[in-house]
Amino acid sequence: MITIALPKGALLSDSIELFKGIGLDFSAFLDSKNRQLQITDPTNRATGLLVRATDVPVYVEYGQAQLGIVGYDLLLEKSPEVAHLADLNFGGCRMSVAVPKTSPYQKPAELPPNSKVASKFVNCAKTYFQQLDLPVEIIPLYGSVELGPITGMSEAIVDLVSTGRTLKENGLVEVDTLFQSTARLIAHPLSYRLNLDNLNDLGEQIKNSVSKS
Repeated sequence: MITIALPKGALLSDSIELFKGIGLDFSAFLDSKNRQLQITDPTNRATGLLVRATDVPVYVEYGQAQLGIVGYDLLLEKSPEVAHLADLNFGGCRMSVAVPKTSPYQKPAELPPNSKVASKFVNCAKTYFQQLDLPVEIIPLYGSVELGPITGMSEAIVDLVSTGRTLKENGLVEVDTLFQSTARLIAHPLSYRLNLDNLNDLGEQIKNSVSKS
């Protein structure tokens, strides 16, 4: 039986709808009264694991799940050893650099050398500023990154942005976009290569479902 890692949070509802489209029902995860973290689809074709979004690629890389859904941002940040099967075309957002609207630096390249940049996406931020050939200090924050500039801890942030409302309400503006991110379908490489439990067929069903939507 195939095990699928489903992400808690913003991608969960669309992920469940995706699998419903190919006959797998994990909608029990959406029931606020349900506390189960592992459920089996009523058809007994697959088991679903409900895990933190950041943990999805870990479960897939180590083979506890053969398939998973994860944001492209986390694939770039974590660089897991997984097979990237498809762009699922939902969960769209962008990784951006933002500064206070009152900042004298309105382009990332204008930041002084050794400026402080707060981010939970440390590797993405490092790679971006290395490409700019601009040495900065990345401060890892895993809560409200917007507080970095507000408190004076950092001159800028690198974070995921969807509508931009949170930035606006906290007096921040985007000054560059690193990349666009959407939900991606990933697989355990060896399981996919060996087509264990007809994993390839399930992957193709999902990709065909996405192409028709």
